[in-house]
Amino acid sequence: MQHDPRPATDADLPLEAAEAAPTAILLVALGLAASFVVLGRAVARARRGLPAVDVRPHPPVAWGGGDVAAAVASYLGLQIVASAVLPTAATVHLRLAAAGTAVLAATLLTAAQLVARGAPRDSLGFGLARLRDDAALGIAGLALVLAPLLCLAGLLDRVQPYRHEIIDFLAAHRDPLAIGLVAFCAVVAAPIAEEFLFRRVLQGWLERHEPAWGQGWPILASSAAFALAHYGQGLGWIPLFFFGIVCGYLARQTGSIVPGVVLHALFNAVSLAIILGRG
Repeated sequence: MQHDPRPATDADLPLEAAEAAPTAILLVALGLAASFVVLGRAVARARRGLPAVDVRPHPPVAWGGGDVAAAVASYLGLQIVASAVLPTAATVHLRLAAAGTAVLAATLLTAAQLVARGAPRDSLGFGLARLRDDAALGIAGLALVLAPLLCLAGLLDRVQPYRHEIIDFLAAHRDPLAIGLVAFCAVVAAPIAEEFLFRRVLQGWLERHEPAWGQGWPILASSAAFALAHYGQGLGWIPLFFFGIVCGYLARQTGSIVPGVVLHALFNAVSLAIILGRG
């Protein structure tokens, strides 16, 4: 199996899950119904002059472009180090564990750096004071995007087949350790690390310029960066762009990454279940 130097830890999993397995077909049918319900409620709110998600007051972030660059360097650097310190003959199990640990370590390091430079802790987006509300938003987001993105991914897979090291890994290993490692990377490490980096550090900084440069573009910019970070794995970056828009909107409205983390984790968990269900 050819080694992909990028860590296999992120929202890639749902894209392979779009193939027409019976479980996927059932989920898509149920998901489309749920998507229409959520979309209908958003339209009803819009007709009353309300946003789809109420805005929670939160101040602009305190960090600048240099801090964003340092965060990106931390994420890339720690992943490179994690890969470099492993022996050449390291198993995929070990490389998965190292990759997941590296992105979580980068998240902690970046958060500590921002706080050390004067950012209030509550501006990092990790607050759990409204966990129940945030979880509900994440679940609603999943209901909105799951089926449409699986359908889109399935169509794109026919144009250019989606390939990823994790898919090959699960095809060859179905032991509890292997499944646990994939779950750790895709359902725990990636949602926390990517939502913090793209939706809070990057998008939060871009939102400081939003009043002068127009509304909504920071969400599009962070979503494009998120999608391009997964470029080279077929056309999977296209659905991930739209996925990023939903997560970015939740972050913008709430000032929190918790709804996006919940959505991201559930999205990957459902995908992992579909892949495992395919046998």
